[in-house]
Amino acid sequence: MLLSVAMMMATLSLHATDANYQVVPLPQSIIAEKGVAFVLDGNTTVSVVGTDEAMLRNAAFLKEYIREATGINPTGTNKKAAAITLKLNAKVEQEEGYVITVKAKGITIEGKTPRGVFYGVQTLRKSLPLEQAQSVTFPAARIVDYPRFGYRGTMLDCGRHYFKPEFIKEFIDMLALHNLNTFHWHLTEDQGWRVQIDRYPKLTEVGSKRARTVIGRITGIYDEIPHGGFYTKDQMRDIVNYAAERYITVIPEIDVPGHTQSVLASYPELGCTGGPYKVGETWGVFPDILCAGNPKTNEFVHNVLDEVLDIFPSKYIHIGGDEAPRDRWKNCPRCQAEIKRLGFKGAPGTSPEAQLRIHFMNQVAQYLAQKGRSVIGWDEILEGDLDKSATVMSWRGVKGGLQAVERGLDVVMTPRDFCYLNYYQNKDRNLLLRDAELFIDKAYAYDPVPADASPALKQHVKGIQGNLWTEYVISRDLAFYQLLPRAAAIAETGWTENDKKDFASFKQRMRNLNARYKQFGWNTCQDIYKK
Repeated sequence: MLLSVAMMMATLSLHATDANYQVVPLPQSIIAEKGVAFVLDGNTTVSVVGTDEAMLRNAAFLKEYIREATGINPTGTNKKAAAITLKLNAKVEQEEGYVITVKAKGITIEGKTPRGVFYGVQTLRKSLPLEQAQSVTFPAARIVDYPRFGYRGTMLDCGRHYFKPEFIKEFIDMLALHNLNTFHWHLTEDQGWRVQIDRYPKLTEVGSKRARTVIGRITGIYDEIPHGGFYTKDQMRDIVNYAAERYITVIPEIDVPGHTQSVLASYPELGCTGGPYKVGETWGVFPDILCAGNPKTNEFVHNVLDEVLDIFPSKYIHIGGDEAPRDRWKNCPRCQAEIKRLGFKGAPGTSPEAQLRIHFMNQVAQYLAQKGRSVIGWDEILEGDLDKSATVMSWRGVKGGLQAVERGLDVVMTPRDFCYLNYYQNKDRNLLLRDAELFIDKAYAYDPVPADASPALKQHVKGIQGNLWTEYVISRDLAFYQLLPRAAAIAETGWTENDKKDFASFKQRMRNLNARYKQFGWNTCQDIYKK
């Protein structure tokens, strides 16, 4: 009897509430329609036109999202009841575009591809109230939406600090919530190699572990605590599949020829001096890099990439290419012999060693091209006659991106002044972070392709990416604090046409998204809500 009364009281406490289409990222078009609203309740069904596996998975996600947000279980069996229907429609122009039509008798989410339908599902998900409800009312409307850029990414550095696979999946869920479609996974660094490579077992036996980590900003004081970890091939394949189900491409980064202390500690014969080397215990740029004059170096890179390609099906493979001093090459007999063999004599503003470096990078690009893949690298790879198949990630500012466009190369814009999520996001210095600032209004204001941009810029800038480097980011909570809400600002820049963006509107719409962050237990910066 008491249980029945409790259940009755719980039912009575539930109420009807309304959906709100003002989500992040903002859809391109939301048009209110005349007519009666759609009511979502326990009698509602979620159905798919056809038997496409990806579409059925989209429907399963939507059911889960509805239960997660409202407690409503949309598993009605009455075929005449109101329904949410997912369907493919070849008339939707954009590959990632979708159309949501809300009428009294049902909601239809249409897309040219299952990927487009998935983004429609995300918009419907984010329009739901976050409260236990008996029903949710969706005002009659038509939403037509598509992304501004095809590449919308976020980079997570797991080289400086290792993050468990469970967090990586949670990170991917965060990307999906924001309509981000690329996970750039930074997997190798001076401070740790994180990829299982069967042919080179010492990379994980030795290279994945450092004996200690510097305390503070290069203080010379260390914590004396070993740090390590790596991802098995099975774990990485599982993560790639998890991401693919959410229409997210995982791009691995295997950094060469610099940021390779972990490689040299494992296989010292690949360095110019032969060592001794150790896995990096502090941050910064190290003088020891892979020896470009040693034939075994190319063999090593090719063998590693072969195993990486077997795990990651992405078109792009990131090879780093940044912060690689050539000091050791100047004094290395093998590197100097290779320079002589290739006939490099330098040019105004370019040393023979710089020419050797771009030759090294181009060899990697050409090897990947033979495998049907494409190189992407940081903007230092522009320092020479770069292979035309390469894509540039412009991080030191926008200048690298502009230079790449002038050469007819594709670009992903990720300038540190607007896209580096490891920077401080307020004046509070209680946390130890990279000593630079990026406030959310500045992150939101960035436009990779201004209205007056040249046709070449419009053609070659493929998108935008936020980067979270982890020298000082050591935990899940701090990672989410640094990511959010700035990743949402970058996501809206990547999705919404610039003339529709408005920071005051974004701040208001972020309140609903912020409630979802709290629901998932994501610790986030709250400064945007204080003004």
